[in-house]
Amino acid sequence: MSHSSSQLDIDLAERKGSLEEGAKSAEVVAVPTLEQDPSIPPPDGGSRAWLSLFGGVCLSFSTFGYIIAWGSFQAYYETVLLTSSSSSAIAWIGSLQYSLLFLPGLITGRVFDLGYFRQSLAASTVLYTLANFLTAECKKYWQFLLCQGLAFGIAGGWIYIPCVACISHWFVAKRPMAFGIISLGASLGGIVYPIMFRSLLPTLGFQWTVRTFSFMNFALFMIANFTMRPRLPPKGKAAVDFRSFVSPGFAIYVLSTFVGFLGMYTALTFVTLSAESIGIRNSLAFYLVAIVNATSAIGRVGGGVLAVRYGPINVMVLGTIPTALFTYLWPYMTTQASFIAVVSLYGLFSGPFIGLFAAPVPQMGAIQDTGLRTGTQMTIMALGASLTVIL
Repeated sequence: MSHSSSQLDIDLAERKGSLEEGAKSAEVVAVPTLEQDPSIPPPDGGSRAWLSLFGGVCLSFSTFGYIIAWGSFQAYYETVLLTSSSSSAIAWIGSLQYSLLFLPGLITGRVFDLGYFRQSLAASTVLYTLANFLTAECKKYWQFLLCQGLAFGIAGGWIYIPCVACISHWFVAKRPMAFGIISLGASLGGIVYPIMFRSLLPTLGFQWTVRTFSFMNFALFMIANFTMRPRLPPKGKAAVDFRSFVSPGFAIYVLSTFVGFLGMYTALTFVTLSAESIGIRNSLAFYLVAIVNATSAIGRVGGGVLAVRYGPINVMVLGTIPTALFTYLWPYMTTQASFIAVVSLYGLFSGPFIGLFAAPVPQMGAIQDTGLRTGTQMTIMALGASLTVIL
């Protein structure tokens, strides 16, 4: 009896020891959570990553895409609604919303890093929808400036930079391709909205045409609300690591994109006017903006795919060189065929820069400060866009 009792004690001790050893080994191999170690690399795929990217495309379509379709509104305001206002005064409405899309980035990027993406998206949805519907009711210049210029620009700008930063959380090797796809949304918006405007206006009138856009944009914003999620936990009130901001690489890159933005959209702004000046009929000249955006969409997505293998900066350099060349060739095109060829190639080669300019920024510092660095870059680029308008 004593022998069996002692044997039982030995067996229990061995089992206890094996359990303790297993628990220790489990502690050793335990995988840290994202909250414990935010440096865990992005998954570069998966359902949550692709859903966030889809939501980003919807936001890009309804914000950036809608804003770059401003030329349709400009022409209608000059000839119908705001005939007592000068062309330059009306152009300030579009310039204001375009600048505000990037200008608040220094603030909105930091807000994103602090963990307020969901709140920012909800607030932007409300303000953007309200500005959309109020634009349909506007009658006077100051009303359009307030609703379509100021409110529209603030609502779009408050979420566009966080949208780009959110995608950075989910992709690393495929990040250039993801940014190219987001930029594709803007190109598609630049194609769809002008065509819809020209098609709906004669049958629905201005008010219901704008209301149609409003319902459409609201639906796209709601898709983003349900699909987009940041991957990293909030940074909290931790201090910003300013070493990346003063690094020569980041400073030179931001300066380069600033210079690039000084001339990137100048040609696109005057494409319709330039076409009409050489005798291209108005019905075709109107669609040249859509043609440029269509070829730009190919360049954006194609540039993103190539950048995965060759690097975003290399692809942007190879794209901006011919873009500059076609910008200089533009004034010398005097026939319809040559003009369409040049503007199409301009859109194709400018696409990689427009789609990839934010792609290198997340790798130029800590991932937790991605929003602030991206916002800083876009704020400075917005100053470049504003200078283009003023000059």
